[in-house]
Amino acid sequence: MAEKRDLELMSRKQFLTKLLHERDKFELLLNRVGFTRRMTVKGISGMWSIKDLLAHVMAYEQYLADRMNELAHNVPYIPCKTQTALDAFLDEFGYPDFGSPLLDDDAPNAWVVEKYRNVALEEVVAQEIQAFSAIVTALENMPEEMIERHNLYARVSRHTIQHYREHAREIKKWMKANAAGN
Repeated sequence: MAEKRDLELMSRKQFLTKLLHERDKFELLLNRVGFTRRMTVKGISGMWSIKDLLAHVMAYEQYLADRMNELAHNVPYIPCKTQTALDAFLDEFGYPDFGSPLLDDDAPNAWVVEKYRNVALEEVVAQEIQAFSAIVTALENMPEEMIERHNLYARVSRHTIQHYREHAREIKKWMKANAAGN
């Protein structure tokens, strides 16, 4: 609750500084793992690999970047309320409508992991960097009033900072267990 209040009081510059700091920490952790076969080893988070985690993070970031782009162009986003609408959304955007009340966390996440299973690690990383960059650019260019009205600092934090922290804990735990020979 305190973090939400802190986000509401932040300036754009403060929020971007926090976001970029958390992003740097996440990237440094990934660099410690290295872009080797270790990135595709299953079991980091359940049966997911680090590559799977990145695909998952990327899909949520792209979802957010697209919604921010819609806001900037006054295009309303209405969460899908029918299976037909969910299917059309998936066809249009290439990822599930994470905001739909019809979806739980597991089904869309499994879909994302399956979609990127045979995509090269380098491509997943490139797409994730592009999605993150789109979020930063949108924040830099969006009027402060619009950011406040749509509670974007909290939304961006949820799909970036909180995601990075959650998955960083899992990666660190996995690295520690593998360093100990478990």
